Amino acid sequence: MFKSSEIPMWVNIFMLLILFFMGIQVYWYYFDHQFLLDAGITIETVADQNVIYTTAGRLVAMIGATLFVMFTQNAKQYLVVLLLSILREGQETIIDPLLPLANGPDPVIDFWVHIVIVALEIAAFVAVYKRSKTAS
Repeated sequence: MFKSSEIPMWVNIFMLLILFFMGIQVYWYYFDHQFLLDAGITIETVADQNVIYTTAGRLVAMIGATLFVMFTQNAKQYLVVLLLSILREGQETIIDPLLPLANGPDPVIDFWVHIVIVALEIAAFVAVYKRSKTAS
């Protein structure tokens, strides 16, 4: 399936890695509340739980959309998922260092890690966009 796709192999591998990290986050939000507590996230009220489960649900939606486009290998659909990933990770690039978790990495390191991830997502978007234009 991947060998005959117009999506570059490195983009598929990169998206599998992103799926892995989103899956870990979903696990934390749904099942490992101790990790969240250790990170300094409160889970004391219904409102706290609402935010946590809503975030998990949005990540599940992103995972579902990513799995769908990875299965179909449709470049135009892939562009939508990559754009959503860029926007999500771009927001985290700003928020994570400004509001670091208690058990998170150093905010400066976290910022640069996010910059690298966003840069790779933008590169993937450009690569898929170029391939989709030549395939049309």
